[in-house]
Amino acid sequence: MDSSGSTTPGRALPFPARDFMASIVVFLVALPLCLGIAIACGAPPMLGLVTGIVGGIVVGLISGSPLQVSGPAAGLVALVGEVITDFEMGGLGIILLVAGLLQVLCGALRLGQWFRAISPAVIEGMLAGIGVLIIVSQFHVMLDVTPESNGLANIVSIPQTILKGLFPLDNSSHHLAAMLGLMTVAILLLWNLMPKAVKVLPGSLMAVVMATLAADCMNWPVKFVTIPRDFLSVFTFPTWERFGLLADPQAWVLAFTIAIVASAETMLSASAVDQMHQGPRTRYDKEMVAQGIGNAICGFLGALPMTGVIVRSSANIQAGAQTRLSAVLHGVWLLALVSFFPHLLEMIPRSCLAAILVYTGYKLMQPKAIRKLWNISLWEVVIYGVTLVTVVSTNLLEGVIAGTLLAVIKLLYTLSNLQGKAIEEDGCVKLFLKGSATFLSLPKLVSILERQPLGRELHVYVDELNHIDHACMELLQSWEHQYENSGGTLTVEWQALRDKLPDRRKNSEPRTSGRRKTDAASK
Repeated sequence: MDSSGSTTPGRALPFPARDFMASIVVFLVALPLCLGIAIACGAPPMLGLVTGIVGGIVVGLISGSPLQVSGPAAGLVALVGEVITDFEMGGLGIILLVAGLLQVLCGALRLGQWFRAISPAVIEGMLAGIGVLIIVSQFHVMLDVTPESNGLANIVSIPQTILKGLFPLDNSSHHLAAMLGLMTVAILLLWNLMPKAVKVLPGSLMAVVMATLAADCMNWPVKFVTIPRDFLSVFTFPTWERFGLLADPQAWVLAFTIAIVASAETMLSASAVDQMHQGPRTRYDKEMVAQGIGNAICGFLGALPMTGVIVRSSANIQAGAQTRLSAVLHGVWLLALVSFFPHLLEMIPRSCLAAILVYTGYKLMQPKAIRKLWNISLWEVVIYGVTLVTVVSTNLLEGVIAGTLLAVIKLLYTLSNLQGKAIEEDGCVKLFLKGSATFLSLPKLVSILERQPLGRELHVYVDELNHIDHACMELLQSWEHQYENSGGTLTVEWQALRDKLPDRRKNSEPRTSGRRKTDAASK
């Protein structure tokens, strides 16, 4: 079977069968991630599965991105953990309900595309910061040690946790949990080297199976996943009293943050998914509404927030999915599992799920992203680094704000960075403009022009000018008249300048003068 899901050329499975097979693969990928992300957030594992079920069945039916799969995302772990710490599980439901309604509103106002308009350096820095937070918190869980309350404290306490794993005291089982965690990571790394035929089964699933069998056969006293027998008992439905927390401005800040981060991650994931297949493209506003409805439902149930998730989506496409039926079915399989076989989940060691998230956190960091940003400019690396450090040392919102402010400063610098170099050659003064001629650089352009000698033959070259706006264009036209009145002659590449204008006015002719040479061809 190839990556598209067909067996041999001319004998492709009909799309319902291909979607059915793809749904099994996505279900196997989603299962350990749903459980692990919930545990990483400090929430009951069942809530991660509830979000996966809603993301599959509800969002899958109304999604604007046919092959994208939604569910709990590692990118929201730090933010959700902060909400649970400040407002407990009941507060998370109210805040998530508000965030979902905000997403629906944004989709209705056709703002879906705007959530893609975020600096790549900020996105990469945010994901890397989240990856660091996941690693330093789940490293402790991987050894059955309770993590600290923030990222810096988790980093500082890592040596102490390592000592617990190496030198177990008081008959503790930290070393046994560490062995299961290391075995899980080793399986995940080795699975990448397996042949394609073997990798049809997800590495995370095989790691869970092997760690579960080892813990069961050896009867190790490590911590296991706990699943309530009453499925409905995990839900935290909203009450009028809980809505009172909306009087706290911090609750609104967190709701807006969840809506923005979840939307941005979903839109970026949808864009990446579109590049992986040749089918229908994403309808971003419809996808935004679908995500908002899903998050509102999860908020009503007291579950975790969801986003479109690239890992599950890419597995869906590689398994041969053709329609959104595969995403819907994967939610059905999750629902069947928690309804009829919850005891199987209780056999899974928590250290194994934590190890999977440690590996996921490393992949979120994407070391190659730094090299890519470096090739663009040093500014991008600085934005990336500031965003990462701020996310780790403070919180996700402040990290994104810090990175975005730097990106805006960089943009303003780019739009105002104008250079002019004049040289005299063969009795003619040649002025070379470089950079961006916008209204922000008007003072600099005035200064450059005023430095030029009057009453001479002056040529203005604009090959290295990135773009020009109408304010600077009109300034040049006005200055041209003044310069010629001083007895000089001026040659400006007006056609090249008009080509750099941002809109239809680029075709309008500048004011003319009988003494002016209109473009380079008239020299």
